Amino acid sequence: MAASNGVIHYLQTSDAVTHAVAWVLLAMSIASWCFLIVKSWVLVRTKRQGPRAVAQFWQAHSLTDGVSAMRALDRERVFLPLAQAALAVTETDPAGALLARVDRSERVLRALRGALQASQRRLEFGQVLLASVGSTAPFVGLLGTVWGIYHALGSIAASGQAMIENVAGPVGEALIMTAFGLVVAIPAVLAYNILGRLARQIGDDLDGFAHDLHAYACAPDSGTPRREAAPRDPARAGSY
Repeated sequence: MAASNGVIHYLQTSDAVTHAVAWVLLAMSIASWCFLIVKSWVLVRTKRQGPRAVAQFWQAHSLTDGVSAMRALDRERVFLPLAQAALAVTETDPAGALLARVDRSERVLRALRGALQASQRRLEFGQVLLASVGSTAPFVGLLGTVWGIYHALGSIAASGQAMIENVAGPVGEALIMTAFGLVVAIPAVLAYNILGRLARQIGDDLDGFAHDLHAYACAPDSGTPRREAAPRDPARAGSY
């Protein structure tokens, strides 16, 4: 009697719809765990390497040296794109082009905004999947449960033996699909909340770094040597 009950027996005797629900839950679980592991690796490394990379960047003697130092430390390439964007703007000479009519502050801001958005997309990679799995997996499992109970009750009604021992077994087996849905959804929801909080913390660090880069790149002497002031003509001293 025990051999005719349980999860294996339920899956063996179920139809194509139940099998499809089970495969969907399995695929959702594998995908969420893969993204969870990869995203955790990226965020933890970025959280650890980012402050050191930024500190080394600001200790460099020039923007080029700072980018080189950051390239060696920021292996996840989250903070590095902002420094490279600032370097590209300061090294670009728009003289004679339409871009020369755009204020330098605006050019730096546009470059940093694009790099910041790219880094934030890297930090948010996989968040949509985790949120989707966490919100839909219980309902997918519930669908399998409802479908299994429907077929179990239909079979019992056809046999004419509506005794409690004949109802409890099939219905209990069908409820396992709801449990499967919760098993898939709970880790995804926890990962979404924990990793999302870590991504927001790194995002705040990125915003601060971008603000400092903008201030540095827009300084009068950033990227180009400061020219010495021409000596004043003593004969013109005091005249305007």
